[in-house]
Amino acid sequence: MQQSSNATIRVQQWVVVTSIVLFIVKLLAYFLTNSVAILTDALESTVNVVTGFTGLYSLRLAAKPRDEDHPYGHGKVELVSASFEGVLILVAGLVILYESIINLVHPHEVQQLDYGIILISATAIINYLMGRWCINVGRKHHSVALEASGRHLQTDTWSTVGIVAGLVLLYFSGIAWIDSGVAIIFSTLIMVEGGKIIRQTIAGIMDEADRALIDQLVEALNKNKRDPWIDVHNLRIIKYGNILHVDCHLTVPWYYNVNEAHLQIDGLHELIRESFPQNLEMFVHTDGCVPPASCRVCPLKECPVRQAAFEGRLTWTFDNVTMNKKHGG
Repeated sequence: MQQSSNATIRVQQWVVVTSIVLFIVKLLAYFLTNSVAILTDALESTVNVVTGFTGLYSLRLAAKPRDEDHPYGHGKVELVSASFEGVLILVAGLVILYESIINLVHPHEVQQLDYGIILISATAIINYLMGRWCINVGRKHHSVALEASGRHLQTDTWSTVGIVAGLVLLYFSGIAWIDSGVAIIFSTLIMVEGGKIIRQTIAGIMDEADRALIDQLVEALNKNKRDPWIDVHNLRIIKYGNILHVDCHLTVPWYYNVNEAHLQIDGLHELIRESFPQNLEMFVHTDGCVPPASCRVCPLKECPVRQAAFEGRLTWTFDNVTMNKKHGG
């Protein structure tokens, strides 16, 4: 839905504005303190600014309708954006690691740590709240790019927390190497997070099955199944931006005519559309039931061709709905 695209774009716009403001605040803290840890935190924030603009561009492009050259839409650009963000996070982690090691060898004299601690702590709180908002909205609208932005902001938060801890210890102890030691630890965590984001985007580009998304759909199907829906199998879901592509096989009574079978497809389409906020493209192949095996899982009470007693409905799971095999038939 267009409303879903607008929601993700609006959040990403706030990410861009916030990233720029926090970057300026961190630079101010560096000039006040001359702390290399704060400098590395500011360098990491440049990634926030760059990826904020990249994420915004990708979300706008992903929201464009499909055209002759892109029959499935432009949604996969979100995966490109998220992978770019993951690479930049890795680079930022390496830069922070390098600067920290240099500072261990050639320590910088720091000053006005109290003001620096206050400013950097404020940026950490704002980053965490912004990241939480991005992740929640990204999960709601199944936006990989927005979730990646949120995780990046929260990663930045934890690195900032580590830097603040180092600055506090340095403030009270005067041990110069603590500043760099903490920065080294958190640069490693930043690189791990960048690797996770890259892993997720590769999975999306390779159309890896989204277990959480399919489980959510299976739950909706089990709660709202109709009697003529004897079985659902060969279910596949692919997501391109805000467009969800679903195809499956639906088993209905073999004696249904085309119109009756199509009514059941419409009902299935409506159920999935209500369960997911994205634009939905759905392709359903109907299979006829195969008595007497299908009769055992078919709850239709007034079936004119029943050949076996009803024993119980199928409970759909990730494993059986994704199998290319008719169940009970």
